[in-house]
Amino acid sequence: MVEPYLTLTLERFRMSDGSDPNATDPEPDVNISGGSAGGGVDASFDVHASFDPETAGTLAEAVVDRLGELYWQKAYGGRDGFECLVRTILSQNTSDVASQPAHDALVERYGPTEELAASLVDAPHDELAETISGAGLYNQKAESIHRAASWVLEEFGSTPAFDAYVRDGDPDEVRERLLGVKGVGPKTADCVLLFAGGQGGVFPVDTHVHRIYRRMGIAPPDADHEGVREVLERSVPAAKCGFGHTATIQFGREYCTARKPACLDDPEACPLADVCDQVGVYPETGEVEDPSEATDPSEAAD
Repeated sequence: MVEPYLTLTLERFRMSDGSDPNATDPEPDVNISGGSAGGGVDASFDVHASFDPETAGTLAEAVVDRLGELYWQKAYGGRDGFECLVRTILSQNTSDVASQPAHDALVERYGPTEELAASLVDAPHDELAETISGAGLYNQKAESIHRAASWVLEEFGSTPAFDAYVRDGDPDEVRERLLGVKGVGPKTADCVLLFAGGQGGVFPVDTHVHRIYRRMGIAPPDADHEGVREVLERSVPAAKCGFGHTATIQFGREYCTARKPACLDDPEACPLADVCDQVGVYPETGEVEDPSEATDPSEAAD
């Protein structure tokens, strides 16, 4: 399943194979997040026509197209900008199983969402930390959330004004200003642009994305998170980047895990094995290492 905060608005459609969507696997064929106003696609938009590995211009696009055949094709946008920022801070270095309840508790205590920044600015640190304790690193995250709330009010005056800025502002400028807030890194900024702003061409890089595209040989083995992002945003069409991000996360959880990728025991167990260089994966010995450790430093520098 996709991460809870990614599924903003769920609409059910007939499955592409004609099966009953209320059967054992009820995920919809198309998941529209936020609608066209939030950067999503209209329900009548034929997303299937745009996911064709045979016509892909790059290997990275072909991989995303293959993921489009494997998972439900989605578009994103429409989330409240500041709530999305807070939600993503809570998700740092933890799972959604832990961070989602913390987010829900925070909104319940300090909402409504249109007044969230003002409420959080006045929240005592210990109280906020206790509220989000289930997300881990709660003291650090409470400080980051408090700084973000203060910044939003100082720079924009209110939560709704910040939400509008994320939605309507120049994406590069929005990203740069978000990165200026301590506690907001590239992945957090990119998630706000994608899930709140509905911006095309944004491919957030989390640990799964960073691992998989270096392991596949699409990004250099020694590329950092920003290096991988640059490769993907250059190689994948803007309209497919958001889906590529979420689908890669799902693929990383189901097939291409950090310690035991599916190909380790059976090459045919991975649906993308034929387009993967298996950098750092050694089926003969059963060993797995970070891609950056699998390449001679002199080769990586060439």
